[in-house]
Amino acid sequence: MKIVAVEPIGITKAKYEELKSMFLLHGADFDLFEDRNENPEVLIERMRDADAVIISNIPLSKDVLKHCVKLKMLSVAFTGLDHIDLEYCKNNNIVVRNAAGYATIAVAELALGLMLDLYRHITWLDADTRQLQTRKAFLGRQLNGKTVGIVGTGAIGVELARILLAMGCHVIAWNRSRHEAVEKMGISYVSLEELMQKSDIVSLHVPLTTETKCLISKEMLALCKPTAILINTARGNVVDIDAVAECLRNRTIAGAAFDVFEKEPPLSENHPLLNTPNCIVVPHIGYATREAFDIRIDICIESLLRESVLFK
Repeated sequence: MKIVAVEPIGITKAKYEELKSMFLLHGADFDLFEDRNENPEVLIERMRDADAVIISNIPLSKDVLKHCVKLKMLSVAFTGLDHIDLEYCKNNNIVVRNAAGYATIAVAELALGLMLDLYRHITWLDADTRQLQTRKAFLGRQLNGKTVGIVGTGAIGVELARILLAMGCHVIAWNRSRHEAVEKMGISYVSLEELMQKSDIVSLHVPLTTETKCLISKEMLALCKPTAILINTARGNVVDIDAVAECLRNRTIAGAAFDVFEKEPPLSENHPLLNTPNCIVVPHIGYATREAFDIRIDICIESLLRESVLFK
C-alpha cells in the first residue's frame, strides 16, 4: 500500500522519518513531496499510484481524480471540503476525511486580532510611525462593553465567543439551529437581521453552502450601524464583497477585515477590497500556526490509521 502527502502540510523532516517508520509497521510506504504544486498534471503524477493521499486545500477535480484508479482515501488537512469533487469520490468509493477542529483556536485568535487591529489601527499607525509621524489625534475604541454578533456557532464561533465574554463583551449569535450549551454561556440567539442591527462587531463563522452564499448581502449590510465593523475568517463567498467595498467607501460601516476571499490569494490587482478605506486583508492565515499544523498532522494520520478500507 502506498500513502502520499502531495504537499508538505507542515511535516518536518524528523516527523516525516517518524511517520515513514510507523507506516512501514503497517505494511505501507509513505512518500512526502516538499513543495506545493497545484498543476493538475503534477498532481496526477504524484497521486497516480497512491492508495491514500494527504492534501490540504489544493483543488481536486474529477479530471485529476479519474487518473488515480488505486485511490481509496483522501485525508484532507483542512476543515472545508468544497475544493474536492465529493460526488466523484462518492461514486467511486473514495473515502474522504477532513481535519475538523485542528485550527479552532488559531482562527478564533486571528478574528480577535483583526478586531483589535481595526479598533486600534495598529497596522496603519505602525506605518505612520515608521514615516516619523505622530498619532495625529487618532482615538481608538475598546472591545470591552461592545456587542459582538457571531454568525455561526460551530466550534470556531463558540471559541471566539468564549474569549470575547472573558473580555467583557456582550455576545449575540445567529445559527441555523440553536445549541443549549451556547445559550448556557449567556449568549442569546437572534435573527440575522437583528444581529446585523445591534452588533458593534459582526464576525462570520459559517461554512460555504448554497444557503450561506452571499448570506451577508447588500441588504444585510444596510442594517448595520455606521460604527460597525465586519470580520470574515469563514469563506469569502459568504459575503457580497462588492457590497462591503461600497459600504466602506461610503462609510456606512466603519471597517472590515478579511482573511478569506472568492479564491485563494494572490488576489487580482483590481480586487474591490484592495483600495477601500479601513480594510485589512491578510492571505488566508487563520489556520496557519505551528500548533494548529501539529494538530492537523496528527488528525490526518489518525484518520488514515482508522480507515479499514486501507488496512484489509
